[in-house]
Amino acid sequence: MPLTQYYTASSLDGFIADPDNSLEWLFSRQRDDSGLLSYGRFIAEVGAIAMGATTYEWLLEHEVYKSDPSGVWPYEMPCWVFTHREPPVVAGSAVELTSERVADVHARMAVAAGGKNIWLVGGGDLVGQFADAGLLDEILVTFAPITLGAGAPLLPRRLELRLEDAGRNGDFVGARLSVVRG
Repeated sequence: MPLTQYYTASSLDGFIADPDNSLEWLFSRQRDDSGLLSYGRFIAEVGAIAMGATTYEWLLEHEVYKSDPSGVWPYEMPCWVFTHREPPVVAGSAVELTSERVADVHARMAVAAGGKNIWLVGGGDLVGQFADAGLLDEILVTFAPITLGAGAPLLPRRLELRLEDAGRNGDFVGARLSVVRG
């Protein structure tokens, strides 16, 4: 059965980005793609993506337009960007901007995913909205051995979780957690 998953990395003190929305702390660490939360295995099971505007704009600045002004979107699967702003949409990408409630969009995402999982890329508040609507199934998080002290929180909500698996991913500790219903 397809899952709605939050796959992310966090500092040890629970932040997914520093106070300047930078991820530089993350890229200075060694990751092991053969470990428990292998990105390659994870992304092969993803059929649709959701992200917030800050995450989308970070991708545009640091990935899409960094070396090529025409820009190449890094994902083939459909992507919904939840925003009240009007950022540019990368030409030829399957990106849809929306300001609808997550519950109203989730069914369309599931159909577009074609039996595969839905990846909630970020941020934590958007994932919290999916959780509030009862639409979040799992959190897959790798914790980096660094503290940031402040920044964008991993998940700014109380949520009951069950540890399903844990292991090492290079310098990271990975955990797969399921959402406890009821």
